[in-house]
Amino acid sequence: MGILDGKNILVAGVTLDTSIGFAVAKFAQEQGATVLISNFGQALRITRRIAKRLPTLPPVLELDVTDAEHLAALPDAIRAELGEDAVLHGVVHSIAYGNPETLLGGKFLTGPWADVAQAVQVSAYSLKDLAVACRPLMSDGGSVVGLTFDATIAWPVYDWMGVAKAALESTSRYLARDLGPDGIRVNLVSAGPLRTLAAKAIPGFEELESMWSTKAPLGWDNTDQEPTARAVCALLSDLFPATTGEIVHVDGGFHAMGA
Repeated sequence: MGILDGKNILVAGVTLDTSIGFAVAKFAQEQGATVLISNFGQALRITRRIAKRLPTLPPVLELDVTDAEHLAALPDAIRAELGEDAVLHGVVHSIAYGNPETLLGGKFLTGPWADVAQAVQVSAYSLKDLAVACRPLMSDGGSVVGLTFDATIAWPVYDWMGVAKAALESTSRYLARDLGPDGIRVNLVSAGPLRTLAAKAIPGFEELESMWSTKAPLGWDNTDQEPTARAVCALLSDLFPATTGEIVHVDGGFHAMGA
């Protein structure tokens, strides 16, 4: 018996099998959930191929979280896969983007507004849009979980993505406030640096991840997404019925250490 038995979970933003979203989908299935995954554009073809590596082949939905038509059609797309009376118990927001050529790697002072606006929309505002789109299927309450990288400090090379993550963290708190009366919890998991596709796009990412080798008291394996996936799935489960607006750190303890 798993902690997600009988639950329907949407994991938005699964591309490669090295992604956190893929690890979440895999562990959620192992814990008894019926999982749907999504992507869009050219990446959708990759997602459909990668989906075959999960324990059970999940439905793959086309979803661009910046497209109002996609968001409006999402409840019906889920009902088409799970049935007209479908209930969604959990939503995972594993989505972020910032143009690495203009916003990352020491380009904070020169980042153009158009690219910053896109980064904030994709990485932060979309959490609200995704939660609102799924809300009609969560009439019995549920859990929304997003992924962040600690935005309380300024990191080397992370630049405008750090600002976008700060916006994501604030958005999650306001969502927790406004969706709480519906019984919907909203939390984030703050993972340490992981060797994902998104991380590889950050110029100078090695400078970031090198800090963990000496400062994380539990150590840190930057190729192991499972600890993060386990935390996400715990928050999706009924194990945290009174927790919302929270950020759970899965970083080997790095965030709690001083110099």
